[in-house]
Amino acid sequence: MIQRSSGIMLPVASLPGPYGIGDFGKSAYHFVDFLEASGQKNWQILPLGVTSYGDSPYQCLSAFAGNPYFIDLKTFIELGYLSKIEVAKAKLDKDSNPIDYGHLFKAKMGLLRKAYKRAKLNLEGVLGDFLKAREDWLRPFALYMAIKSAQGNKAWSEWAPEYRAYESPAVKVFETAHKDDICFWVFTQYFFEMQWQKLKHYANQKGVQIIGDLPIYVAEDSADVWAKPEYFRLDKNGKPLKISGVPPDDFSVTGQLWGNPIYDWRAMKKDGYKWWIERFRHSFTLYDVLRIDHFRGFEAYWEVNYGAETAAVGKWVKGPGMKLFSAIHNALGPLKIIAEDLGFLTPEVKTLIEAAGYPGMKVLQFAFDPDVESDYLPHHAVQNAVVYTGTHDNDTIAGWLDSIPKREFMRAVNYLKLNYDEGLNWGMIRGAWSSTANLAIAPMHDFLNLGSEARINVPATIGNNWTWRLAESELTPALAARIRELTALYGR
Repeated sequence: MIQRSSGIMLPVASLPGPYGIGDFGKSAYHFVDFLEASGQKNWQILPLGVTSYGDSPYQCLSAFAGNPYFIDLKTFIELGYLSKIEVAKAKLDKDSNPIDYGHLFKAKMGLLRKAYKRAKLNLEGVLGDFLKAREDWLRPFALYMAIKSAQGNKAWSEWAPEYRAYESPAVKVFETAHKDDICFWVFTQYFFEMQWQKLKHYANQKGVQIIGDLPIYVAEDSADVWAKPEYFRLDKNGKPLKISGVPPDDFSVTGQLWGNPIYDWRAMKKDGYKWWIERFRHSFTLYDVLRIDHFRGFEAYWEVNYGAETAAVGKWVKGPGMKLFSAIHNALGPLKIIAEDLGFLTPEVKTLIEAAGYPGMKVLQFAFDPDVESDYLPHHAVQNAVVYTGTHDNDTIAGWLDSIPKREFMRAVNYLKLNYDEGLNWGMIRGAWSSTANLAIAPMHDFLNLGSEARINVPATIGNNWTWRLAESELTPALAARIRELTALYGR
């Protein structure tokens, strides 16, 4: 069980820094120092995977690989693989708030390729050993990315037909003929892992745990679907038969159409859920605690016909339930897991969460409907839970308070005794910190009382998401002291 503590949610991409996006460099270490100074024992991040169209960390090109954008370029300058002039010419620091993913794709990836050309002879043996130790996922990922690049970065289902099957003769010929292109992607994963593990060790030494995030699904255009099609419900052309989403809810009147292919749970059960066990094993080399996104989908998931324009029309289908988590527990032992159990919860979903024993999530922004006695109100919180002011899918506290109906606003004011002298945002954070839940988390933008311009994501939309960045100047000693005082007051 997670001990009573608190933490701050901040995506790695949102960190400050000179290279166009947050990364594993100096600013990440400064943020860990800020967490320590603030008395925080947890840093919650978003998925670290390789993003693609739409830039969402929940639609990644691999369930295992890490995002090369997070590699700190200073390492290559120090090693002599890049010059300061080359990095400056890339203009990664120009207008880097909000994040410009299009520029990163051209400029940062170009610099990484340049660094690889200069480093590869020195690292040949190291990269070979690294690949061998992770071959089950790294070989197909590196091969997939190299073919994808050669095919004009199109989705694998649109590649030349001879490359669409992972074990085809043409793919094997490509692998032999393009070893250098493939090794580049091994190089990116080597430096991603080396830098991340160094940062994670630093955080752990400071008493800070990393809370990672596991998306329930993988993208249709991913190395996983390409290399392991037997684990997904696809037609003979590799197109999904059904796709993922959620029905209409508070976020969207037409539901959320995620578009991921649906797992073939029968096939996964036949080999003892091997792919999932390896995914969890890998995740716990990266994180100390793991939040499982859309946990209710393991009890029953919403599936929609491929090609549907919205998720409004679909059906609930039974998932693997406790069989999956028993298999993971039997293979890996007890793990620190948080179940994202938001949304429509049936008695069966609640039974699964209780059987698994994982803490669920309580979000204060969902608590103050004046016509409902919400389960998210702090007086309903149990110890085995995580209370949030909001998540990456919510507006900031300031933005939310500005947008909700007056009756809902007044219920929040009366319940939490919100006032402008303390700061409305601080009253909400106090509500989370003072609850009986073992863990309390607030996004960094809520401590800063930022408006909707700092919102991380608006569900069911594409564009203008995942782009907000923190300014280094905002991490002040005064802010750290105030967070530390509140944390000590409520025994976290």
